[in-house]
Amino acid sequence: MFKEIDLISTVSDHLVEIPPGTVELRDNRIKRRWTTEVDAFFLFKFPVTQDIYQKVMKESPSTFKGGRKPIETVSWMEAIRFCNALSFLLGLKPCYTLGDKDEIIFTPKENGFRLPTEAEWQYACQAGTGKIRYGELDEIAWYKENSLGGTQDVGGKLPNEWGLYDMLGNIWEWCSDIYDETVYGTYRIFRGGGWNDNERSVMATTRRRSHPLSFKIDDLGFRIAKNYGK
Repeated sequence: MFKEIDLISTVSDHLVEIPPGTVELRDNRIKRRWTTEVDAFFLFKFPVTQDIYQKVMKESPSTFKGGRKPIETVSWMEAIRFCNALSFLLGLKPCYTLGDKDEIIFTPKENGFRLPTEAEWQYACQAGTGKIRYGELDEIAWYKENSLGGTQDVGGKLPNEWGLYDMLGNIWEWCSDIYDETVYGTYRIFRGGGWNDNERSVMATTRRRSHPLSFKIDDLGFRIAKNYGK
C-alpha cells in the first residue's frame, strides 16, 4: 500500500520558498479584521501524504487509504509529533517541546519542521493576491460536488501561483495558532476546506477551530512549514 520513499530527497524537493509580505485576516464571529507581517519561510508543496507519514511514524490512521492521499483523521497533537519526529530524523532541532499534562512549548525560530501559522497559511494560499480563491473551484479543489465522497491523491488539481497544491479542498489543514484562548481555551485553528464541504466553506479566509488532543476527522490533516535560512 505504501511505497518506500527517500525521505530526505522527498522533503527537500517538496519545500517551496514563500516570499515575505503582509496578509489581512478576518474573523466573522467577532467582526474583526487585522493585518499581519509574514517573513519568508518554506511550505510543503502538498499536504503531508500517507506514504510520508507512514515512513516517519510507522503507522497511517487515515480513513481513506492510499499512499498519495493526504493523511487525515489526525489530531493537532499528532501533527506536531510528526513535525518533531521528522525533524529528529533529518538532524534538525524540533520546534515543539512536550511538557507535563500535554503542555506545549513552541520555539518558532528553531530549524526543524512545524505547522504554519494561520497568517502564513492564508498568505501562502492566496499567493500574495488577497483573493478568496486562486482559481475556479472545480479546477483547484476537491470539495463536496466533485470529490466522489472522499479524499483524492494530492496534486490532482491546479496549483496556485506559487506552486502549492490542495491549499483549498481535499482536507482542512491544522495551523499552529490557538484560536481564542479566553473563549475556547487551547482550541487550535484549521484552514482550507475539505472534500465534504460546500463551495461556501472552501475559501482562503474561512477559519475553523477545535480541540488539539481529541478532535480528529476524515477531512482534516496538515502540511509542514520550515523557517527560511535554517
